[in-house]
Amino acid sequence: MNFLEKLSNFFGRFMAVIVLVIAALALFVPASSLWIKTSWVNYLLMIVMFGMGLTLKIEDFKLVFTRPKDILLGCLAQFTVMPLLAFALSKIFNLDPALMAGVVLVGTCPGGTSSNVITYLSKGDVALSVGMTSVNTLLAPILTPAITYLLLRTTVQVDILAMFLSIVKVVIVPIALGFIINKFFGKFTQKIVKILPMISVIAICMIVATVVSHNASKILSTGALVFVVVILHNCLGYACGFGLGKALKLNPSKTKALSVEIGMQNSGLATSLAGTAFQGLAMATVPGAIFSVWHNISGAILANVYNRWDSKEAETAEASVETKE
Repeated sequence: MNFLEKLSNFFGRFMAVIVLVIAALALFVPASSLWIKTSWVNYLLMIVMFGMGLTLKIEDFKLVFTRPKDILLGCLAQFTVMPLLAFALSKIFNLDPALMAGVVLVGTCPGGTSSNVITYLSKGDVALSVGMTSVNTLLAPILTPAITYLLLRTTVQVDILAMFLSIVKVVIVPIALGFIINKFFGKFTQKIVKILPMISVIAICMIVATVVSHNASKILSTGALVFVVVILHNCLGYACGFGLGKALKLNPSKTKALSVEIGMQNSGLATSLAGTAFQGLAMATVPGAIFSVWHNISGAILANVYNRWDSKEAETAEASVETKE
């Protein structure tokens, strides 16, 4: 078990690099990952969601009642800032309907488990991050299809019922199952939780490899434009979350959690839903595939930036104390 824990820590620490290597291999040598069937994506995502459920306790859900303002703030920002940014960027860069559908769908999806991991690595408020992710995920079956329809009804046809059922099956059920198992078999899950980073990273890598390899030609044919939109969408989300935290005078820990939660989307879910909701628009899956790769890289970079921010604040505080003395 110690070996597995060390291996799991390695996977968690170098997640960005591992995902980048897998994505590059799948993009330039698609045959290396074509053995992973696209039908597996939902099941792999369910594994990640189940793992998240195993880490949740009743105390995490109490945050909804003990810190309603913080949770409400995260929910409002998640389902307003990111969808509107996605829609605006799609219009500004004049994306075709299929790509626009994919970008907007990424924007309307809730944050994923990656946001909790990156918040932890950033030394942010992990409890707040988990609380926001949990509530956003529970609201997703209603808000994701509703907002997607409101923004795209004049551009593409959205199958709201199919999207709703897919979110319930892929997200809500696995999380609920993991939560129940953790409730009644806590001692067992405490041991399993230590190797969850490895399992999650492997599942995420397989999702990325599947989506990228099966869409390699489409991704390469879109040129740099969709990459620019995805990167801007993600980075502007981080910036908006950070700016909002600063404007509301939240402490650094909460500001980091808000920034990461708003900027990071459940792109694996978006990719899965794109194939269900936008049938006939194969390119709609491309933005989610690109985001799946990019947000893991940007998240690792952001964690380093926020850790340096802590170091600078600590140095400033020490210098201030020495000056007063």
